[in-house]
Amino acid sequence: MIASTIAIPRAERDGFLPDFCDIRIVFIIVVAAELLAFILALTTPGSGAERWSLLGVLSLFIQWVSLSCAGILCLLRPRLNRLRSPLAATAAYLVILAMTVFAVELARLIARGTALGSFLPSGLHEEFLHTSVAIAGIVGAVMLRYFYVQRQTRRTIEAEARARLQALQARIRPHFMFNSMNTIASLTRTDPALAEEVVEDLAELFRVSLADAGNLSTLEAELDLIRRYLRIESLRMGERLRVEEDTAGMPPGASIPALLIQPLVENAVYHGVEPLPEGGLIRIEGHCSGGMITLCVTNPLADAPPRRGGNHMALDNIRERLQLHYGRHGWLKAGPADGHYRACLGFPYQGKDS
Repeated sequence: MIASTIAIPRAERDGFLPDFCDIRIVFIIVVAAELLAFILALTTPGSGAERWSLLGVLSLFIQWVSLSCAGILCLLRPRLNRLRSPLAATAAYLVILAMTVFAVELARLIARGTALGSFLPSGLHEEFLHTSVAIAGIVGAVMLRYFYVQRQTRRTIEAEARARLQALQARIRPHFMFNSMNTIASLTRTDPALAEEVVEDLAELFRVSLADAGNLSTLEAELDLIRRYLRIESLRMGERLRVEEDTAGMPPGASIPALLIQPLVENAVYHGVEPLPEGGLIRIEGHCSGGMITLCVTNPLADAPPRRGGNHMALDNIRERLQLHYGRHGWLKAGPADGHYRACLGFPYQGKDS
């Protein structure tokens, strides 16, 4: 169904070290290393020509050390992130210092007998070694502290997003429960078999909504949940609620955070169709192209002022969850379009176990 998938780096649940093989991290390391080389060259006494020559050698050496450390930490990251944070930080710090010592000794051997030897006289080798290790120690400590604080901040944001999702679920649940129970009560007298089906659909909806907000689901399960919800609402609203679905081109086994799509459909019913006396059409369409899944929910625009809040809260929460799970690869766009309200979200195709 999909020729290839996009591998998205995600933060490790048990560690704070980032993916040092990620192109963004490599770019940051290269830029930071070059800035350090500039600072060291500018603070070293000498003429302009000497400083430019020194800058070239320092850039070569610092980039060499930085990228070597990044490569080693990239390979060790899965094991380091299984350790407790203090042990992982200590191990990563020792790797940085060890790679610096190794690079200094290797540079001394390479520079011996070449023009580079003028920058590293044998009498200054020990001083250069101590200086390099000291600088690497300071930069490494600052870098590791930054990654740790970034991870803690990310956890705080994630906890706040979960709390907002639970608050959103608690706010949505009462009016939907009230309407559903009225529908079931009416059906028990006219169609007991259908009433039983509605009870099963309602039970499944609440089973998912009461689960951990951080759980992962599949696209197939999420679409099935939406269909259950719409079946309940269609029994209440009758012909006023019309639904079209075109999701055949989407991979059913794609991994997705639970209850990511259902709030869009609920908003479409509650803010789009229900306020209109004649009702309206909700269209759910999705496709997968180039390893990216796009799903859109379209509903009519009501002429009346927006109903009581919740729409923006739901959209903001979905954006946060996309950002937390997919990073910059997940997105949500919503707003009026061609006389309708259209909400589209996009995220990379990932298998359930990826």
